[in-house]
Amino acid sequence: MKAERIVEPSLARVAQLEHVLGRLLHYGTLLACAVIAAGLLLAAASGATGVRIATTGIVLFILLPVVRVGAMLIFFLRTRDYRFGAIAALVLMRSAEAAAHFVSQRW
Repeated sequence: MKAERIVEPSLARVAQLEHVLGRLLHYGTLLACAVIAAGLLLAAASGATGVRIATTGIVLFILLPVVRVGAMLIFFLRTRDYRFGAIAALVLMRSAEAAAHFVSQRW
C-alpha cells in the first residue's frame, strides 16, 4: 500500500499567512469604517447618496471574511495542501451561492 504524502507548511509560511491575513483584516476594517463614516457625514448633508455610501461600507465589512478565505485558498494551493484548499474552495462556492440567492431574492 502506497503511503499518502502529507505536506505540512513550514512554521515560517504559516506565520507569513497569519501576518498577511492580519494586515488584510486590519486595513479592510479601517477602509470599511472610513467609508461608513464618509457615508454618514454625507447622509447628514445630502441624504440618499450618503446612505448608499454607508451601505457600501457595510458591504465591505461583510466581504472581509470572504476575501480572507480566498487568501487562505491561495496559500493552501501554493503549499500543496489540497485538502484544506478544497475546504476553502467549498466555503467560497457556498458563499457565492448564498450571495447569488440573496441578490435574486432582493431584486
